[in-house]
Amino acid sequence: MKNRIIKVFGILFAVILSVFMSGCEKNGGTDVKPVGPALRKELAVGMEIQMNSITDFYYTYENINYNAFYQRYRFYVEDGKYYFFNETREKPDEYGWTTSDDTTKIGTVELTEEQWKDFYEIIRDGTVKAREDNADSGDSGPWYYLYWTSDADKYQVYTFPSYEKEKAFEEYCISLAEGSDADMTD
Repeated sequence: MKNRIIKVFGILFAVILSVFMSGCEKNGGTDVKPVGPALRKELAVGMEIQMNSITDFYYTYENINYNAFYQRYRFYVEDGKYYFFNETREKPDEYGWTTSDDTTKIGTVELTEEQWKDFYEIIRDGTVKAREDNADSGDSGPWYYLYWTSDADKYQVYTFPSYEKEKAFEEYCISLAEGSDADMTD
């Protein structure tokens, strides 16, 4: 009887462990893809999402109130190279959405591997969760989206680990945009 109970608990333990372990699947050694019943609601950059699996990162802020303003920063990988994109639109003393006619600065600059690592260090330890349908409106942002090789077109809403990291990110983007004025092209 005792051996039978031990055998049943062993089988039960193995089944529970296999269900738990099916929650993550290793994908080529670069990142982890969430699958199965043990699906987590948030994934950590630096743990489940590694630097070499990131394909795009978007920052967007838009103010449609007085002194309407739009800012977009984008870090992305294309053909194995790293890039930073900046677009600024402004409507001084006006209200409403900005359009391409209001663009005051736009351009793309290629980043060094060191600059890409600096970007990654700033966003590391942040979390990514699934997109949600939301009827709320009126928020100016900023909104952050991280695209990575196994995001399944779902796990893309990024949150910084702290206010300090969020501010460091914005300062880094400003320095890239200002420091590369001559290199910024349409």
